[in-house]
Amino acid sequence: MPNMPIDPNGPPAHTAADATLHITTEDPLTRRALLAGAAVVGGWIAIPTLAAAQETPATSPASPTVTQAAPAAVVAVNAGAVSPDGMYALPPLPYDYADLEPYLDAQTVKLHHDVHHLGYVNGANAALAELARIREAGGDTIRQVRAATDALQFNLSGHLLHTMYWSNMRRNGGGPPDANTAIGRLVQRDFGSYEAFAGQFQAAAAQVQGSGWAILGYETVARRLVVLQVEKQQNSSVWVVPLLGCDVWEHAYYLKYQNRRSDYVRAFMNVVNWDDVDARLRAAEPQR
Repeated sequence: MPNMPIDPNGPPAHTAADATLHITTEDPLTRRALLAGAAVVGGWIAIPTLAAAQETPATSPASPTVTQAAPAAVVAVNAGAVSPDGMYALPPLPYDYADLEPYLDAQTVKLHHDVHHLGYVNGANAALAELARIREAGGDTIRQVRAATDALQFNLSGHLLHTMYWSNMRRNGGGPPDANTAIGRLVQRDFGSYEAFAGQFQAAAAQVQGSGWAILGYETVARRLVVLQVEKQQNSSVWVVPLLGCDVWEHAYYLKYQNRRSDYVRAFMNVVNWDDVDARLRAAEPQR
């Protein structure tokens, strides 16, 4: 495993299912020194980035026409999710722990990123190693594929969704997306207004049964934006390219908001990074 960018004096790594959480309050809540020397490496699931969308003709239900941009632009999407040796890696936060205050508190961000997300990274790498062992052993060992595959699906889904989640937010974010961006135009087209989208997205997040996610995704068949509830992050009956995700597992908000999930969801809307969401949309758009 490559070295993970976490405070060596911070809480120990746990699996995503570990219920025991260690909170170390004396750890410095800063990432700027680490980020200053952090290298940007590849690691994405989207196709090469596409240029900003143009207006859609009124007679066509299809997505706005797009043109291809430099593939290097896609590095910013999910950067750091995979290390140079091909192992999954924990990307550093693109801001300090406290930068999303007062909406998301520093201690929750630290715990969520350094413990929970790292647990998914470790779990995904362990599952890949187990599958390699099973393939090499052969014989009756093949019966163990299901358990290892389930572990890979759960942990890799958690890793990729959390990688998106962190970059989906920024200090001084929120509000509607720029109307001249691809995401701004599609939000208007597919939901009627930003207010209509925000109302539906917040309701979907608040009404997830148990733990899970609310996802704004790009559905590539009809080429439209949809809001989905993901109650098991590894399963979805409709496959989309996730663009914006609000994590409503309790560990994402419980220290500050306790059982007030709706308050957390409203707060999340104040830190949405629409530039990141727009980049993900342009990366997902198929070329005509």
